[in-house]
Amino acid sequence: MALTSPRRSALADQVIAQLRNQITSGEWPVGSRIPTEPELVEQLGVARNTVREAVRALAHNGLLDIRQGSGTYVVATSELAGVMHRRFADADPRHVAELRSTLESSAARLAALRRTERDMRQLDTLMERRGAAWVAGDAEAFVAADATLHLAVVAASHNDVLTELYADLNDVLRDYLRDDVGPELHPEELMDHSRLVEAIRAGDADTAAAEAAAHALDCLRERAR
Repeated sequence: MALTSPRRSALADQVIAQLRNQITSGEWPVGSRIPTEPELVEQLGVARNTVREAVRALAHNGLLDIRQGSGTYVVATSELAGVMHRRFADADPRHVAELRSTLESSAARLAALRRTERDMRQLDTLMERRGAAWVAGDAEAFVAADATLHLAVVAASHNDVLTELYADLNDVLRDYLRDDVGPELHPEELMDHSRLVEAIRAGDADTAAAEAAAHALDCLRERAR
């Protein structure tokens, strides 16, 4: 007898789609714990088995991490990001820094040539948010703001393939940034990104590329101390 794959119920697929949307929209950011199973049952109005099946499916796809006794956490924002997270979670930090340096340098060079006024307003806003989080001593808020700033620089390249690739790697990069920053923020250790942003604003492609390349490698040197 030929084997046939079991068909998942349409209801479970709907729940998977709703939970995935909570993740991709940012309602449940990477690192956050999602509502408990009973809470999801109440919110969605479906059976416990349906919720469990949906959560397990998203965990299998790499978006969620089920931690016994702690809860279920968001670890990636897309299936490909989940694959990247699993594949590179234990990668050599030097190799991750070199990859960041390569991608961000290329993106910053393009951003200096292609940025729009809207891009610059976004970068200015994120610079302010990044600085405020550091002053407030909120390490997790700083990691989120810094990672979003770097993603915005890449997005300002207006290269959709480069932006999507970087976005899928962003969850891995956040983990390394979180380790670089540590739980405490010290005012004198803030890495200034103003030269990078100003080079992009001025259309100075060479300086923008050099600044972006240096930041990732500087993080690696700090980690090695």
